[in-house]
Amino acid sequence: MLGMPGIGYTKVAGLSQTRDPRPDRLETRPPMPDLPDHVNDHLALALVPGLGPKLTAALLAAFGSPAAARRATAAQLRDIPHIGDRTAESFAATLRTVDIGPELRLLEQHGVRPIPLGFAGYPPPLAGVVSPPPLLYFRGGWTDADATAVAIVGSRACTAYGKRLAEQLARGLARAGVTVVSGLARGIDGAAHRAALDAGGRTIAALAGGLSEIYPPEHADLATEVAGRGALVTETPMTVPPQPGMFPARNRIISGLSRAVIVVEANARSGALITARHALEQGREVFAVPGNVDSPASAGCLELIRNGARLVRSADDVLDDLKGIAASEPPPKARGGPQVPASRPSLPGIEPDLRAAGAPSAPEPPQNLDPTQQKIWDLLASRRLGDELAREAGVAVGELSRTLMQMELKRLIRRLPGNFYERR
Repeated sequence: MLGMPGIGYTKVAGLSQTRDPRPDRLETRPPMPDLPDHVNDHLALALVPGLGPKLTAALLAAFGSPAAARRATAAQLRDIPHIGDRTAESFAATLRTVDIGPELRLLEQHGVRPIPLGFAGYPPPLAGVVSPPPLLYFRGGWTDADATAVAIVGSRACTAYGKRLAEQLARGLARAGVTVVSGLARGIDGAAHRAALDAGGRTIAALAGGLSEIYPPEHADLATEVAGRGALVTETPMTVPPQPGMFPARNRIISGLSRAVIVVEANARSGALITARHALEQGREVFAVPGNVDSPASAGCLELIRNGARLVRSADDVLDDLKGIAASEPPPKARGGPQVPASRPSLPGIEPDLRAAGAPSAPEPPQNLDPTQQKIWDLLASRRLGDELAREAGVAVGELSRTLMQMELKRLIRRLPGNFYERR
C-alpha cells in the first residue's frame, strides 16, 4: 500500500532540505524499503510531542535536514527561538529515541503516504504559502487536475438553505472540472464533498486529526469515497485525535490548497471565517453566499460581503471570476503587488486595487472609517508589525484582529509574511 502509484519521492528543486550524509544511522528506525530515510526522519520529527509545524520548520532551517535535526544536542536546540532549557533537553532525548514503527504499520494498514515539503506529490499551491506544513499525510493523492481547486466551507449546524446551496455549488464546480476542497465536517463540508462525488468530480478533504480514525466517525464511509476520487490530507500523525485548537491550523490547509474559498453559511463566530482569513493572508479570493438579513446562520457571510467579499449565487459566478485569477497565486508580496483583471468590477464603496495603468499613486485616505480603523490606517503610513499595531493603537487583540480582517476585505490593507501589515 505504501508504494501507491503516482506518488514518488522525487526532490523538487529549490524546496526540499539538503540531505546530509548519514554515517551514524539511528538505531530506532525499523527497515522499510518503500520509504526513503529522509521520510522516516520527517515522521520522527512529527511524532515528537510539542514539536509542531512552526518549530519543525525552525529546526529544518537551522540544521538543514530532518536527519541532522534528530542528532541535535540540547545545547544546539537551545539556540532555536522559543525552545527553553527544559524543552531542549526533552526534545534532544525524544528525537533520538522516538519509535516510528507503529506509525509505519498504520501508514501501510490505511494506505497513507507521507509527503515532505519539497518532494513530488506535495501540492504546489500549499507549498507556496507562508509556513506550509513540513510533512503531509495523504490517502489518495494530489494530481495536476487539482491545480483548479475551490474550497467550500461553512457551518456544521447548517440550515436546509445552506445545505442546498453547498450542494448546488459543489455539483456545478465539479461538473466544470473544478476540484472541491473542504474539511469533512458535519453540515456544509459533508454536503459539498457528497455533491462533488455525486457529480462525478474530484474532491479533497483536509482533516485536523490523524487518518487512522476518521472524525467525525459518521463520515468514515464518505472519507473512503473521497480518498478514492481525490484525497484525504492532514499534517497530523496517524493516531492523534483532533483537538479544538487544531481546526484553525487545518483551515489554513483548506485555503492553501485552493484558488478561492466560498463561505456558504456561517454565523458571526463560525470557524469558516478563520478559513476566509487564511485565504486573505495567502492571496486567495474570498466568496460568500448571501442569506436572510435576520438569520443568525448567515451573519458571518453577510459581514464578509459587507466588507468586500465577492457575492456568489451559483457556480457560474465563481467560474466567471476565476477566469481572471491565475492558478496557484502566491501571496501579494511574492508576486509584486495585487493584479486586478480588467473585467473584475469594484464593489460599491471599495477602492479598486489598481486605479490605472502606469506607476501606482499613493493611497488616498479612505472614507467612512470607524475610529479604530482610522487609527490603524494612520499607523500604517509605514509598514508595521501586528504586535506594534495593537500596542500603538491601544486596542485589545480581539478588536484589532476583527478590524484588520475588515480592512483586508475592504482591500485597504494587506498582510505580509512575518505578520507585517501595510496599506494597499
